[in-house]
Amino acid sequence: MTPEELSQVVHSTLIQATADGDVVLDAVPDQVRVERPKSRDHGDWATNIALQLAKQAQMNPRQLAEILAERLRSHEGIAAVDVAGPGFINITLDAASAGELARTIVEAGDTYGHNQALSGRTVNLEYVSANPTGPLHMGHTRMAALGDAIGRLLRASGAQLTTEYYINDAGSQMNKFAESVLAALHGEPTPEGGYPGQYIQDLAEQAAAERPDLRSMPRTEALPVVREIAYQAQLAQIQQTLADFHITFDVYFSERTLHAEGKIDQAVATLREQGHIEDRDGAVWLRTTDFGDDKDRVLIKADGEPTYFAADAAYYLNKRQRGFEENIYLLGADHHGYIGRLKAIAACAGDDPQANIEVIIGQLISVKGARLSKRAGNVILLEDLISWLGADALRYTLARYSADQPLDVDPELLRAKTNDNPVFYVQYAHARACNAARNAAAQGVERTGFDAGLLTHEREEELLAHLAKFPTVVARSAELREPHRVARYLEDLAAAYHGWYAKCRIAPSLDADGQPEPVTDLNRTRLWLNDATVQVLRNGLDLLGVSAPEQM
Repeated sequence: MTPEELSQVVHSTLIQATADGDVVLDAVPDQVRVERPKSRDHGDWATNIALQLAKQAQMNPRQLAEILAERLRSHEGIAAVDVAGPGFINITLDAASAGELARTIVEAGDTYGHNQALSGRTVNLEYVSANPTGPLHMGHTRMAALGDAIGRLLRASGAQLTTEYYINDAGSQMNKFAESVLAALHGEPTPEGGYPGQYIQDLAEQAAAERPDLRSMPRTEALPVVREIAYQAQLAQIQQTLADFHITFDVYFSERTLHAEGKIDQAVATLREQGHIEDRDGAVWLRTTDFGDDKDRVLIKADGEPTYFAADAAYYLNKRQRGFEENIYLLGADHHGYIGRLKAIAACAGDDPQANIEVIIGQLISVKGARLSKRAGNVILLEDLISWLGADALRYTLARYSADQPLDVDPELLRAKTNDNPVFYVQYAHARACNAARNAAAQGVERTGFDAGLLTHEREEELLAHLAKFPTVVARSAELREPHRVARYLEDLAAAYHGWYAKCRIAPSLDADGQPEPVTDLNRTRLWLNDATVQVLRNGLDLLGVSAPEQM
């Protein structure tokens, strides 16, 4: 019996007790939550539903709990029900019911852990969104790993999700970028405020190879050609680095389209209709202070040019027009000021900033011993970190900590093949379980017979309890946007597996003559439990964008 199935049993029991008149309620909650008690002495699962509903039922919580407990005791698969404290209901499953989870997991396969906690939610998740004026660097690393993991969690929890990369390909930065490449093309120094680094020279050479006539063209004609070639090349390089980091996006949204397709003018008109536009000193202002921003923001300057803020506003409205009810932005540590202004945009547009906008700020990371890139000149590149530390170790470590926690990464630990390295510890548990299955198969143990009632060893009970928690961990991690909960869960599961592996043999033991004893249903059933653990470890690592090796 899974936690979800037990939740349904308690919910149905509550409905039946209400229908029979034993309990009087104006409304029965849509679901009943069951959780693992802190002490195993209190049973397998516990619910505080009696405490929640006692006031509505006009009953003492313990009295309500006893009514439900008496009904639950007769349910197939439940071994015992006790009422504790002020009205907690503690439930112990019989061995067969608890052990059945192993078969449930194996049969569910890659979908075990998926849930419908966010069903019906339409979400746009934007992250990374680095300017296409240079390679991705360490400053982008954390939000890349967190953003992708959050996206995987949202999908696994039933959300209709679109992941999006906003390409800042308009404005003065792109002009400086193009001027830097053009200067390199002519062998000139980097212009003031431009971009240095070997990658600029590489882009210049690529532009010259595509258009040999660039050096002879007037600079005014050459500049837009260089800008487009360099831009497309740099964007392709960014996309390749992301792919190497196991990240793909559903949408790459170009800022240029906001300007070219008149979307900024449309956004200004929409905001004006809402009554929060003010024309002042020849400029067009959005009164974001009406909704808590520290100052009003200029949308259109006196010279008629739109500001970056105008593009931000148009981009948000475009997302809403595309049907996204929830818009999540993952931003770096230097973007705290964006929280107020983004929420003010939503409010000025007539939306609910608490419901339609969510901003997650990631704190800085540092990596001991990391070297500045020779190619970029003044930054530590993501591609260099991947090459040095490996995508798996880097992604797992970045996802293992809350976004609001500064992080100092120890490269020696990430590269170590020891149990002190969390990603190695979890991956090794997966590889070990895969190897155990191979060894069992070599000794004739197959996943045929299954008798859940045989899984009675205390280590088996502990392992099953950990496996049962996975869907709840996934749902909670998605709701809170906290992938680190999955990582910490996987480490606990790995520890439970190693403890079980040491005490419970899958393959038959050897008899006094050194020959394998006959294969029994206990061997076969333990193989199911082993393979269920393989599946959950793999599913959990996949949610973090980390591979699950079968051999190490």
